[in-house]
Amino acid sequence: MTQLAPRINGIPVPRMAPESVEYWAGTRVGELRYQRCTACSAPNFGPGLVCRSCRSRDLEWVAGAGRGVVYSWTVVWRPQTPAFEVPYAPAIVRLDEGYDLLTALVGLDHLEIAEGLRVAVEFHAISDEITLPFFRPDPSAWSGAAAG
Repeated sequence: MTQLAPRINGIPVPRMAPESVEYWAGTRVGELRYQRCTACSAPNFGPGLVCRSCRSRDLEWVAGAGRGVVYSWTVVWRPQTPAFEVPYAPAIVRLDEGYDLLTALVGLDHLEIAEGLRVAVEFHAISDEITLPFFRPDPSAWSGAAAG
């Protein structure tokens, strides 16, 4: 088995849009921040100027728990650029707060990935400004399963 690992050396650095500055500030300090509408309580991610649910402009930034489930994924064996070492597993994680995040899975073999797998965030810096969230199997889910 080969454990999937964070691929951070030489990968393209995301551009920071004005709406996402608070998100990236959070990742640098180990927080997975997202916008929540104060009018209807809906999560709003990716960052924007209005709530996607009710169109209110009353959005606040909050830190989430950084836990969720794997919703969808793929395993890449032929990367677009040599900077991406294979294999790696881009995934959509459905966060417990109610929004989806495109990320990459680490800390498990690609054959262990399954829909509904509980995962937790871990952060890896790729530059002085950008720290990326990756997700690995949630250790608290394993301890809970063993106790049951």
